[in-house]
Amino acid sequence: MSKDVIDHRMIGALHLEALRRKGFANLEQERHEVSQIGVLDSLMAGNFDGDTTLGELLAHGSQGLGTVQHLGGELIVLDGEAFVARADSSVTKVDHAMKTPFAVVSDFLATQECDFADIEFDDLCRKIDALTPDADAVVAIRIDGSFRNLVLRSVPQQSAPYKPLSEVIHEQRQWECERALGTMVGFRFPDMTAGFEVPGYHLHFISDDRKIGGHVVSLRIVNATAQTDSTKAVHVELPLGVDLGEPGLADRSQIRAIEGGAH
Repeated sequence: MSKDVIDHRMIGALHLEALRRKGFANLEQERHEVSQIGVLDSLMAGNFDGDTTLGELLAHGSQGLGTVQHLGGELIVLDGEAFVARADSSVTKVDHAMKTPFAVVSDFLATQECDFADIEFDDLCRKIDALTPDADAVVAIRIDGSFRNLVLRSVPQQSAPYKPLSEVIHEQRQWECERALGTMVGFRFPDMTAGFEVPGYHLHFISDDRKIGGHVVSLRIVNATAQTDSTKAVHVELPLGVDLGEPGLADRSQIRAIEGGAH
């Protein structure tokens, strides 16, 4: 094992490789693979300070989601640019020097594509499941189109000493948007990754005019094109004091309570 790799294991059919910041920076990543900063268990415990910048993250992927330093909003990565949706519903472009305690990106290259019209969020998830039936794969998702009845959310920035995420989530702000043109980005992670990641669907939205964004709670697709890219390789950067833990042992009900939404 390379000295830059601190944990290398198989979780079911999924290959996880954990590195410290230097090893992550020097990672030679293949197309379709996924790169992640931190783990969900650490974020849930209230570790909202990251050691990796968005610039370092974007070197490994052009599309994804997460949060930013101090849990300062919902991160949306699209076409190599990083935006954050704040708790006041504003959306701003984020400087690449900003750090993140938790984020995941893909060097996205679509392998499946399908058009959808007039469907609810739950129906969308079922259709993507049918499009990408391998339940052991990580699926990166991009959906471009016209949406209505969007319900989005974000949380306010936190100050140390940090509370656990289960308490912070009571401060979340949620808002609605009647119609928007834009893009949803995110992932479907296997259930066996619970704790390391959010199992199931996790999607963020940003409008074409970059004025609307946030964590997707629910919406309806008017018409849209969905693209997916699957992988079984995940590279993760672990800050000092954080490890992979035991993926799959997390309390799913607690994760659902924190994540909310239809997913």
